Amino acid sequence: MEYIVKRILEPPYGCEERPDDYVAMDKVIIADSEGQETTIDVADDELYQKDINEGDQIDIDQNGIIARL
Repeated sequence: MEYIVKRILEPPYGCEERPDDYVAMDKVIIADSEGQETTIDVADDELYQKDINEGDQIDIDQNGIIARL
């Protein structure tokens, strides 16, 4: 299904140390073609690797995999 990325909310980064296996998760607010908004959690690294930014069109497949259109 296709969506527009409305906002990406990154977690606050303090000075505390994180475990080696820590995965930073962002809250991503998306809207469908009818304007219905929902929030999903996506790994921060995944957004960077796929070059997904606010305003981009994305697709989410049946397995929850996101891709930039």
